[in-house]
Amino acid sequence: MIDTHCHIDFKDFDDDREDVIKRAKDKLDHVIVSGYSNDSNMDVLKLSKDYKGFIYPTFGFHPVSSQNATEEDLKTAHENIEKYLNDIVAIGEVGMDYYYVTDKDLRERQEEIFKSFLELANEYKVPIVMHVRDCEKKAVNIIEDYDNIPYFVFHCFGGSLKTAKRIMNRDDSYMSFSTMLCYSKHHQDLIEKIDLDYVLTETDSPYLAMTKEERNEPSNVVNAVQKIAEIKDMSISEVDEITTSNARKIFKI
Repeated sequence: MIDTHCHIDFKDFDDDREDVIKRAKDKLDHVIVSGYSNDSNMDVLKLSKDYKGFIYPTFGFHPVSSQNATEEDLKTAHENIEKYLNDIVAIGEVGMDYYYVTDKDLRERQEEIFKSFLELANEYKVPIVMHVRDCEKKAVNIIEDYDNIPYFVFHCFGGSLKTAKRIMNRDDSYMSFSTMLCYSKHHQDLIEKIDLDYVLTETDSPYLAMTKEERNEPSNVVNAVQKIAEIKDMSISEVDEITTSNARKIFKI
């Protein structure tokens, strides 16, 4: 199994990060740690060097942070992506977040920045991991303009079934489902109707744990795989084989 999206560089793991990674190694093949800022990108790069062959990094700029970023911040983000292209497995997470941001000007700013990262991924033919919350349909429309990006990943997908069907009409797009599957009726209804050939698994840890009091961690991606198997009446090994194969293809690991 592969946790295709987590944030174990967060300070939440400072006291026991090594133990968290050990537990992940006991259950998983690989973990992908997604950067969300210039500092985070450097932190996930270091983790990937310290745990070479197990942890893989992506470089991104979270949309809620990016809307207030300076041009210098964004320039640094782009330059670091170019500098470390051979080390990262994708650009992300980047995108748009309409759940937290309702101001029209800020949404336009998010879209502008999102497109700048899409252009970079398009230029270098790199997969892109997208945080597109409450604007999944808009994101599908936007990515149609980019022909050289090998794969688009809708991280923590929570859009409509109609949008999911549009994604499944593409041969370059995937939806990642997190441990939210264990308690979210919306996500359970979605996964029931979505072809696993378009699915990845993740935790988004430390977020999306089973309870608000808990801290999520990569090894819990097993719970998402088990829930998919239960909903689709498949064996855990079947779900694991398909979703892991998808991840290996996209991220070349």
